[in-house]
Amino acid sequence: MTEQPDHPGYSEKDVLREVTELQEKSTTAARLFDIRRIIGGLFVIYGVIVTITGLTDDDAAIDKAEGVNINLWTGLGMLLLGLFFLAWLKLRPTAPPPPPITPEAEDKPE
Repeated sequence: MTEQPDHPGYSEKDVLREVTELQEKSTTAARLFDIRRIIGGLFVIYGVIVTITGLTDDDAAIDKAEGVNINLWTGLGMLLLGLFFLAWLKLRPTAPPPPPITPEAEDKPE
């Protein structure tokens, strides 16, 4: 008597191909939504906004902070931090996905 497959209509190769495709999509999504990209982008955007605010502050706002243009310095700090994260992402990208495993490659002896 022959043994029935676990998934009628699907061979082992079909299941392996499906799993490989899902792994590739997951790896692509992980690289796209790398936390360094999100943090760096947000810090750059907010850094630009706060720096512009600091450049346009009037004397009353500076006097309120005891003579320190706090918006300017905070904005520049945020901008530098955001650029650091984006440079880190560029210099040290996430590892590339491993090569896909095909059923033919498993059958070949090395």
